Formats: sequence, structure tokens, C-alpha cells
Amino acid sequence: MNFPDDLKYTKEHEWLRIENDVAVVGITDYAQSELGDIVFIEFPEKGSSYSQNDSMGTIEAVKTVADLYAPVSGEVIEVNDELADTPESVNQDPYEKGWMVKIKMSNPSEVDALLDSAAYKEHVAEA
Repeated sequence: MNFPDDLKYTKEHEWLRIENDVAVVGITDYAQSELGDIVFIEFPEKGSSYSQNDSMGTIEAVKTVADLYAPVSGEVIEVNDELADTPESVNQDPYEKGWMVKIKMSNPSEVDALLDSAAYKEHVAEA
């Protein structure tokens, strides 16, 4: 399992890469391995706003469907349209090609409550 040190993580298995006041969001390597082959992603609408921990979309795999949660509050400013044609990119490269949405954070201090790589590894080990 790969848990990059430069990311933040949620207990619901989303990751965030912070770029100024924007959070790039996807699901973790652990999450994609648990879901199996991802076949479809329902994205939130660009311009829609969410509060931290709101469900903002779904991730469909061959055997199950999972929610995509907002790890921080803010407005969705971009979605990874390439995943419409290649959802398997999430399985192959969850931290680069498999990013899902970009959120302009309305409350950047929410990031402080998220897990770092070591804490996320511990969380996964307990699952």
C-alpha cells in the first residue's frame, strides 16, 4: 500500500493534496484496493458547495458502490473528466491520474483535523 507523506487523509479514505486554497481530492490506494475494479464515478456538479463530510458523489465498482465525501468545506471548481472514459485510472494511479475533484476551500483550518500519513496507516491497520 502506498500512503504518500505529502497528503492528508480522512477516516473515510479520501486523500487531499493542498495547493494554496485548493484541495485536490481522490480516494486512497487502500480504498481503491478494497473496492476492486472501478467502473463509474458520479461527480458533483462544478460550482456546487459542500460542508466537510457531506457526500458529494459515488464511486461504482464491479461489486459495490461507495460514497465520495467532502474532506473539507468549499466549492467544487474542477472535476477530473478523464475518469468518465477511464475510471480504472483510480485503480492504477489513485494519487495522480486518479484524482477526482478540486475544491476551493472555504475553511482551510479544517485540514488541521485530518490525518497525516502515519495516522492514516494506523487507521487502516485497525480496519
